[in-house]
This record gives sequence, structure tokens and C-alpha cells, in this order.
Amino acid sequence: MLSVSISLLAGISIVIARIINTNLAKKIGVFEGTLINYIVGLLFSFLFLLFSKDSLYVSREILNLIPWWAYLGGVVGIAVVMLSTYMTPKIPSFYLTLLIFIGQFFLGIIIDYVSLDLLSAGKIIGGILVLIGLTYNLTLDKKIVLTS
Repeated sequence: MLSVSISLLAGISIVIARIINTNLAKKIGVFEGTLINYIVGLLFSFLFLLFSKDSLYVSREILNLIPWWAYLGGVVGIAVVMLSTYMTPKIPSFYLTLLIFIGQFFLGIIIDYVSLDLLSAGKIIGGILVLIGLTYNLTLDKKIVLTS
């Protein structure tokens, strides 16, 4: 029950953050809004670190074990926040959420395949069915808008 509650709160916070980022971008710009987003995230992360029992120290040996591509997470995060902020006013929130979900889902399949050599036919078929459903729903919505 706790896991389900945390998942729901995470989903709600993502939608709320998307709305706040979009309104901020309208006032100060997409790049500036993304910068503010990351500064606030850094401050809250630092506060959580201060109140946690974890240490900030990481040895050189551990840093050397981290692959170089793991450091690209920040760049990818910036791109996702900027694209999400830019696209939110242009696409209904439901479709944007589905598109982000589908992107994460298929990227997860690719990561599983590359890192674990695991490829699930059920996940691929499920993702394709969701993608087909989204495409079908989008075409129905376009027909309704065009005939109205």
C-alpha cells in the first residue's frame, strides 16, 4: 500500500511540476525556467542530504567504477525538462503523459537489453499496443476537431 501511495504521489508531483515549469517558462523563458528548476532541485537535494545519515564522501575507487555515460543523466534530464516545458502548452496533458510513459517504457526495454541481455516479448508487444492505442485515439481526436 505504501508503494502504491508513493507512486501516485510521484505521478501527481510530475504533473504539477510540469504545470509550474510551463507557467514559469511563459514568464521568463524555457532555458531560464529549466535553470530555476535545476537550482531548486539542487537546493532540495542538498537539504535532504544534510538531514540524512548518508555521507557526501565518495572515494576515487568508486568514482572510477562509474561508466562515463552515467554522467550524461544530467544532460538528458535537462533535455527532458526543456522539451516537456516547451511541449506542455502545445499537447494535451493526457497525451504528453502517455508519450513520456511510452518513451520511458521503450528506453527501459533497451536498457534491459543492453545491460542485462534481457528482451521481453510481452513488454514489447504491450508497448506497441499502447502506442497503437495512442495513435488511434489521436486520429479520432483530429477527426472530431476537423469536423467541429
